[in-house]
Amino acid sequence: MQAKVFEHFSGNFDTEILITEDDKEAVLASHAAGFAGVECFVLPDFRARYGDDLRSFSTELFELSKQLNKYHKFDGKKLLISPFHTLLHKLPTKKHLENFIINFGDNLDLKNLAQTFMRFGYECVDIVESEGEFSIRADIVDIFGVGFEQPVRILFFDTEVESIRYYDTSTQLSKKDELENVCIMPKIASLTATEYEKVNKNIQNFNSDAIIRDINSLGFWAIDDFDDYLSIYKAKLLKKIDFDAYEIQSDKFKGFGILSEASIYSDLQVSLSPDFFMLNSRKKIEILARNESLFRSLNITGDNIIFTQSPFILNITSNNHIIVSLNKLEKKKRISRTSLVIDELKPNDYVVHEEYGIGQFVGLETISVLGATREFVVINYQNNDRLLLPVENLNMIDRYIASNGSTAVLDRLGKASFAKLKEKVREKLFIIASKIIAIAAKRELIKGIILSKDEYEYLRFLNSAGFSYTIDQQTAIDEIFTDLKSGMVMDRLLSGDVGFGKTEVAMNAIFACVKSGYQALFFVPTTLLSAQHYKSLKDRFSSFNIDVYRLDRFTSTKEKASLKKALDDGKAVVCVGTHALLNLKASNIGLIVVDEEHKFGVKQKEQLKEISSTSHVLSMSATPIPRSLNMALSKIKSYSSLKTPPSSRLDVRTSVKEFDDKLIKEAILREIRRAGQIFYIHNHIADMPQTENFLKKLLPSLRILTLHSKIPAKTTEEEMIRFENGEYDVLLCTSIVESGIHLPNANTIIVENANKFGMADLHQLRGRVGRGDKQAYCYFLIDDKSNISEDALKRLNALQSNSSLGSGAVLAYHDLEIRGGGNIVGEAQSGHIEAIGYSLYLKMLEDEINKILNQNEPRDSKVELKLSVNAYLNAHLIREDRLRLELYRRLSKCDDINKVYEISSEIEDRFGKLDIYTKQFLDLIVIKILCSKCGYKAISNAGMNIVLTDKNDDKIRLKSRSMDDDDILAEILVYLRSKVKDKN
Repeated sequence: MQAKVFEHFSGNFDTEILITEDDKEAVLASHAAGFAGVECFVLPDFRARYGDDLRSFSTELFELSKQLNKYHKFDGKKLLISPFHTLLHKLPTKKHLENFIINFGDNLDLKNLAQTFMRFGYECVDIVESEGEFSIRADIVDIFGVGFEQPVRILFFDTEVESIRYYDTSTQLSKKDELENVCIMPKIASLTATEYEKVNKNIQNFNSDAIIRDINSLGFWAIDDFDDYLSIYKAKLLKKIDFDAYEIQSDKFKGFGILSEASIYSDLQVSLSPDFFMLNSRKKIEILARNESLFRSLNITGDNIIFTQSPFILNITSNNHIIVSLNKLEKKKRISRTSLVIDELKPNDYVVHEEYGIGQFVGLETISVLGATREFVVINYQNNDRLLLPVENLNMIDRYIASNGSTAVLDRLGKASFAKLKEKVREKLFIIASKIIAIAAKRELIKGIILSKDEYEYLRFLNSAGFSYTIDQQTAIDEIFTDLKSGMVMDRLLSGDVGFGKTEVAMNAIFACVKSGYQALFFVPTTLLSAQHYKSLKDRFSSFNIDVYRLDRFTSTKEKASLKKALDDGKAVVCVGTHALLNLKASNIGLIVVDEEHKFGVKQKEQLKEISSTSHVLSMSATPIPRSLNMALSKIKSYSSLKTPPSSRLDVRTSVKEFDDKLIKEAILREIRRAGQIFYIHNHIADMPQTENFLKKLLPSLRILTLHSKIPAKTTEEEMIRFENGEYDVLLCTSIVESGIHLPNANTIIVENANKFGMADLHQLRGRVGRGDKQAYCYFLIDDKSNISEDALKRLNALQSNSSLGSGAVLAYHDLEIRGGGNIVGEAQSGHIEAIGYSLYLKMLEDEINKILNQNEPRDSKVELKLSVNAYLNAHLIREDRLRLELYRRLSKCDDINKVYEISSEIEDRFGKLDIYTKQFLDLIVIKILCSKCGYKAISNAGMNIVLTDKNDDKIRLKSRSMDDDDILAEILVYLRSKVKDKN
């Protein structure tokens, strides 16, 4: 497809709009046309139907406005590429997209300014946090313009603009740099006062089921003079599209030509290997990469190879010319509210050095040694002794995390006490490791049932999902299938944030199990969850001849008998149920799935283990409890994790606030205005009626459903179905809602007394909202900040700073830090974790396990680099110590050269062209990795003379061309690379 686009736009230019089937095709076409020298503007895949409430499509509307704006401004060879869905609608033209420019020193009336923003389709709010919002407070105007990376704050002196600056949404603080002006694009269209009035009239008369009728929900449909772009511009179809499959009128696209097939080039799918370059040595090969580091990582040279710096992705070939790209399609990143680096070290943090013990991190310091400038990490020990750690060895230290976050005791440099302590811990770890091995060995002796899948039928099952899996889902499924057909018993923990598709992954395993002739049991902690999973399984498996049963307190005697018979007869079925399932004997179990693992008690888990000694086990949890995390990290059970959210999901905006009537009223009203529902969590049954009265006083017309564990189960079930059908606005309940109930229309959750919940519980509660594509809100309310324990505040802050999706495992890590190191294999070991810190503890445990299993001794990758070369990440390039430290840490942990090149490419992307000192530091890391692979423990130089020392103290001597840093490094790299080549 790219070949014909490239050929067409390299020659005649007779097309103004290229029509594609979807946005993926549009992006690929834009890369091909872009490389042919055409400026491309890609419209979003806008799939709203006429009359839809457009609040759900705000992302597409922003993108539409942004791209059309750029298109009409651009004067030159240009092309509009659009998925056909978007072109079904009339779109804004140049006159609708006039920008509003605010200059420093302009005189503006604030009231008129607010009117202008509203006519542009912007929404007036209290705090501006998202695109398309504005707020006016006294003489301060905040606006998050369409296409802006950050919102802008405009300060007025009376009516004069005296300051324009960007500001940070998370801190709401302005940046230092002043802007000359700011250009505001319309969100929908730039309307005059008369036009705006007319549009509002049209909206009121518009036939739509939108609850709120305003310019944001229906404005796009109510503007009369938008234009049909297909009647104004010359358009062509990229390929023949089957419009009937989309149930739309295809008349609109009749008569348009289709891009002719390529005659010179053809599309190419290839992985760049040395063989590829050898086979095509007679052709001119043009390699596209967005920066030089990507190209350098190939380590390929040749007269026929040309490097072209280009952002495009294009893979095509002809008889004498190949164009290949090293760039990858990046998933659109959502702006994260916080830039939290989990391993981030802050000054005064406690760290553990593998050899010297617990010290206090001071910071980075640039020091000259042997006439060369290098950067060091400074660590303080007892009696103010300082350790200078070369940054390339940063992997030898870890942040100190103990059982209760208690203050660590600094060790003394030069004293052997830490070595003795490590030895003591190692002895204990040996006993624990032996137990772990015994458990693992016992499981290994059991012959696991081999579950396989019929490829054709499985393909049908995949296609019936109605969506494509995320990369993480696919990886987890592949790992599970590898386990299932290995002949070993699977014990895998699948962790992933709520709504990231864990159940879908589990259904793949269940499908294979039942189709292989075995029974699958799906354990859930609550009856409500059982009902929902039962519905999902039934829907998903209905067309595949798989019987789905359910066992919980709603199951009738007849259904129970039928299930019992099926299980006794060994019939291949799937049954979802609560722990009531534990009382039934199944004669032919192949797979056990446990959802919300942390809600089951140890006894129930042991019972599960008993009935599943020969079957595969898949545990699922959004926040692995510390114990599961420990076990997963120390390789007792396999671990898969889903970190990629479905593309339509947004982060849940989380606020920790003191209890306030006005705040609650505003939160509820905002949700009701967009036809949503609200969860109100009150965890004290006795005074629930008072809470209900309080909410009724706030908003008398509110339809409230109250649920808690003392209400009969049958009533709960019936009422939840009514809530699901939209008969209530608010569900006032205990944390019953917390256990995995899927209600995509509930997008605001208010939690009273949030400080009285555990971290995992709060994380789960928050995950119950934002299941659709609407922005969800979560309010953790606390009565009085001054009465809350430091521990509880820590928990809440961790949640507020991790509002992004996929922070479940991070939260478990925080929980671990606050609550305790967790027990590994039932042994209380918090004392040892306190003594040496969590990370070193796990590292040592893994070493012990490897030792017992007679696996290779962990490779000693300590390489002493005593090279007098100037090598460091330049502070002029990366100004913040925090960011440099993070990069040093990642580089020091690299054990593969390609990872170094990836980070090198990232530095170039984030901070600009690499300077000589940064390049030399990256070379130093490559030398460290190669030395480790070749078995060298030290490398030093005196002028041009270089000495490499191996493990047996044998020395290799090299001589560089000159005393220049780059010559010294080049000499070492050439030697080590040839050595690695010889080894392979």
